Amino acid sequence: MLQRTLERAGTGGRGRRSLQPRRVLAPGGLRTGAHPPAPSAAFLGSPAGRVPPGPAGWSPRAAGGARVPSTHHDTEGGCPRLARDSAPARPCSRRAPRGAPQTVPQSSWVALVAAGSAEPMEPAGGAPRGNGGGEALLGELEALVRDVERASSWWERHGVDCAILALSLLALPAGFICLRSENVLVLGLGITILGVCHYTLTVKGSHLATHGALTESKGWSKVWELFFVEVCSAFSAEYAHYGHVKLHHGYTNVLGLGDSSTWRLPCLNRFVYMFLAPLSIPVITPLVAVERLRRAELRSAVRTLGLISLGLYAHYWLLRSVSGFRSPGSALLCMLTTRSLLAHPYLHVNIFQHIGLPMFSRDKKPRRIHMMSLGVLNLPRLPLLDWAFGHSLISCHVEHHLFPRLSDNMCLKVKPVVSGFLHEKQLPYNEDSYLARFRLFLSRYEEFMVQTPPITELVGLQ
Repeated sequence: MLQRTLERAGTGGRGRRSLQPRRVLAPGGLRTGAHPPAPSAAFLGSPAGRVPPGPAGWSPRAAGGARVPSTHHDTEGGCPRLARDSAPARPCSRRAPRGAPQTVPQSSWVALVAAGSAEPMEPAGGAPRGNGGGEALLGELEALVRDVERASSWWERHGVDCAILALSLLALPAGFICLRSENVLVLGLGITILGVCHYTLTVKGSHLATHGALTESKGWSKVWELFFVEVCSAFSAEYAHYGHVKLHHGYTNVLGLGDSSTWRLPCLNRFVYMFLAPLSIPVITPLVAVERLRRAELRSAVRTLGLISLGLYAHYWLLRSVSGFRSPGSALLCMLTTRSLLAHPYLHVNIFQHIGLPMFSRDKKPRRIHMMSLGVLNLPRLPLLDWAFGHSLISCHVEHHLFPRLSDNMCLKVKPVVSGFLHEKQLPYNEDSYLARFRLFLSRYEEFMVQTPPITELVGLQ
C-alpha cells in the first residue's frame, strides 16, 4: 500500500485564513505533517534562476489515463494552453461556494495523501509516468475552465484588460500636464496619475503580454511584449519570458529553478528590505537588463538596448518638454518618484505569494495541480493593486499559475470554479491577507529571506 508523508516546509500567516500546522496520525501509525499557506512571486523582469529548464511539457489526462480532447496541445512552462474550438459551450457543472473561499484544512490534504488517493510525487529523471490522480484531476479542472472560456465573449477574454491598458495610456497626458502646476495638490495628482499608469503598463501590461494573454494573434503578442516589457518596463523581453514563464511557472517553488530566489537578499536586514529596498527597483531593473544583454545575440541585444533607451528618454523628454522641468536633476528625480510609487507593494506581493510555502527538489516534485495548490497563495481583492497589477498577481494567483494564458479578467471569472474544485477534492487553496503576510515576514524574515529554505519531502513508501 502506497503511503505518503508530507513534512512541514513552510508556515502560514496569522491572517484569518491562515492554517496552523497539525500532526495527523496516518493509517499504520505513520505521522504525517501538514504545512500551511505562504506567498507567491511573479517578478516579470527579474532573473529567476540560473539553471536552464528541462522539458516541462505535458498534456492533461482525464480519468483512466485518456487525454483531454483539445484542438491543440501547446504548452507554456509546463501548463496546458486552454483550447477554444467551435464546440458549443456547456454550462459549468460546479458552482462556487457562497462567500469567500476558505483554505482547506490541512488535515484533509494529509488524509488525502496518506490514503493514497492522490499521486503527489513526480517520477525522477526519465521514469515513466503513470495514470496518476494528479493528471486526472488537472484534466478534469481544465475541462471545467475550458467550458467557462468557451462561453465567454472576446470582451471578457481580452477586452476588459485591453481597455484598462488603453485608459492608462490615455491618462498619461493629463499626468504630465498636472506636473506643470505649482499647486502642491495638483502636482501630487500628476505624480499619482503617472505612477499608477506606469505600474499598470509595466506590471499588468508586461505580465499579460509575456503570457500572450492580450490577444490570440502571435504576431501582435510579440509586438505588445516588446512594447510593454522593453519600452515601458526597461527590461529584456527574452529574459523576462525565460525567467518568468519558463522557469517560475514551469518549476514553481522548485529550488534552483522557479523558487523566486532572486527576491532574496540575505545581506539586507528586514527593515531595509521591506521599506527601503523597493525604492531601488526602478534603477536596478534596467541595470540588470543591460547586464543580461552580454549573453544575448547581437541583433537581440541591439534591439533591446534601443527600445529600453527609447522608453527612458521618452519619459525624460516629456518631463522636460511638457511638464516644464528646467533642470535634468529635477526631471530625473520625478522619474524616480513616479516609477517608485507602487514599488513597495510590488516587491511585497512578489515575496508574499510563494516564499515561505513548500519548496521542492528538482528530481522529485509534486504533480502540477498539487504543486500549485501547495506552493501558491492568493491575496484578497485590493482595488488599487487589482487595477495596477492585475487580478492574476493579487487575488487570482492560484488560478493564474494553473492557467497562465488566461487574462486577468478571465482568472477572476474562473476563480469560483477553481476554488470550488480544489475544495471539493480536498486540496489546499491558500489565501491570506496582505497585512497578515506583512507581519509574518517581519517576524520571520531570517527564516524566509536569509536562511536556505528547507525542501518539502513528499516521501513515497512502498
